[in-house]
Amino acid sequence: MPVKPLALVVLLATGCAASAPAFTATLTSPTDVLLGWPDDGAGHRVEYANAPDGPWTTLRFLPPHVTSYHHPDLIPETPFHYRVQPFTGPVSTELHARGSGDTVTFTWPDRTPDEAGFLLEIRRPGATEFDPVEVTGPDVTTCVLSLLPGEEGSAYQLRALHYGPLSPVVHQTTGKER
Repeated sequence: MPVKPLALVVLLATGCAASAPAFTATLTSPTDVLLGWPDDGAGHRVEYANAPDGPWTTLRFLPPHVTSYHHPDLIPETPFHYRVQPFTGPVSTELHARGSGDTVTFTWPDRTPDEAGFLLEIRRPGATEFDPVEVTGPDVTTCVLSLLPGEEGSAYQLRALHYGPLSPVVHQTTGKER
């Protein structure tokens, strides 16, 4: 007897179809955790907490197509909860920089009324990709950045941040120190 179309829809909705890889947290040593998630083309904000409901601390903003984060040297025998949140945003063409000594002041117009903030990214000399370096709140139009050794001559770009949904929370408890 052939399967009716409605029955096929029910089978797919109940989990018989293949699912995408999940957000994972793996202990790579007693005090190191490796996080991994599928490539969705977005950048990601990585956060952790010591309780499942927070408070949450941002560990890092990662550029698009990075699908893992290594959280090293953690406190032994301690619970760590993690979540990631994708972010996107167009690159602004109106970023202005003014240098003075080892600091650079960036300014830009706010032309996006609904951004969650702005992300300043740097491409250091010799690098091929931009890396997030500073995050502001919404409606902020200036940022002062202290240059680190080797960052002279870097290129910068700015994105208006728009966040996607938070991932499910994953958990690992670190082991005993060796």
